[in-house]
Amino acid sequence: MSSGAKTLTVKADLAAIDRAREFLRDNLRGLSLAEEDVLRIELSLHEILVNIARYAYPKGDGEMSLRVWREDGTLRMEFRDRGVPFNPAERPAPDIEERIRRGAKGGLGIHLFKTLMDGYSYRREGAENVLTVFKKV
Repeated sequence: MSSGAKTLTVKADLAAIDRAREFLRDNLRGLSLAEEDVLRIELSLHEILVNIARYAYPKGDGEMSLRVWREDGTLRMEFRDRGVPFNPAERPAPDIEERIRRGAKGGLGIHLFKTLMDGYSYRREGAENVLTVFKKV
C-alpha cells in the first residue's frame, strides 16, 4: 500500500537542509520507528542534500527536491536536482582506515547513506539526477 507522497523543493543551499529535515520529520510522525532508524534516515537525508548543495551546481544556483512516501512497509525518499550528472553507484567504497590515517576530511557521505539505508537506485531522467533511497519500516 502506498501512502501519499509529499514533495518539498528548496534552493540547493546548505541553509535549506534544516527545512528539509523538518519536512522529513513531519512525514515520519505516526510511524513506529526505533530512534536508531530515525537517526539513520535523518543522517542519510543530511549527507545527500549536503552533496547536492555543494557539488550539483558548480556554475551557480539551482534547486533540489525531496519526495517522501511510504509503500508496502518501506519509507522512500527521492532526491532530484538538475545539476551535473552524478551516479553514486559508480563511486567505490572508501578506504576508511586510510582516510583516518591521512586525516582526510569529508568523502564519506555516499558511503554513509549506502550503509545506513536498506537500498537505493539512481537514474538520469532528462536533465535530472534522481536518487531514491529506502528503509524498511
